[in-house]
Amino acid sequence: MSRIGKQPVELPDGVSASVEGQTVTAKGPKGELSYVVNDEVLVKMEDGAVVVGPRDETKDSRAKWGLSRTMIANIVAGVKDGFEKKLEINGVGYRAAMQGQNLQLALGFSHDVIYPVPEGISIACPKPTEIVVSGIDKQKVGQVAAEIRKYRPPEPYKGKGVKYADEMIFRKEGKKK
Repeated sequence: MSRIGKQPVELPDGVSASVEGQTVTAKGPKGELSYVVNDEVLVKMEDGAVVVGPRDETKDSRAKWGLSRTMIANIVAGVKDGFEKKLEINGVGYRAAMQGQNLQLALGFSHDVIYPVPEGISIACPKPTEIVVSGIDKQKVGQVAAEIRKYRPPEPYKGKGVKYADEMIFRKEGKKK
């Protein structure tokens, strides 16, 4: 039995959800998101909450039960508050700045890296060494943050590069004479 899947997804104030077939749609102050639940999972509205259950007792349907509940909880949280990821840039001369609808990154290459901001995502640079990626879709926010980090991942000797704000970099000791 899925411990996560058993719990209903409660709808906070200001958020409404509707279930049509296998599609769950949530509307809130930040916008509207929808998620198509797998056919092996039952989804229905009960007492102002979204309830998810397996269609039958196969291993596959029980595996997708908890995932579906978590995805529905993520769209409800997204339309209510949104999600954000913070990135930090370490290194001499490494910096970031917004240039219209593009993120301009100076990461030690011979050229600046220009990253076009996708639709539905907003990027802010409060400091030249800090990037804040925010939006209502958790998957998209994480994907954009991962793509930015991929340009120059942190290296283990000096810690230079782009890292998540809560990420710990395993540091190595350099060569000894």
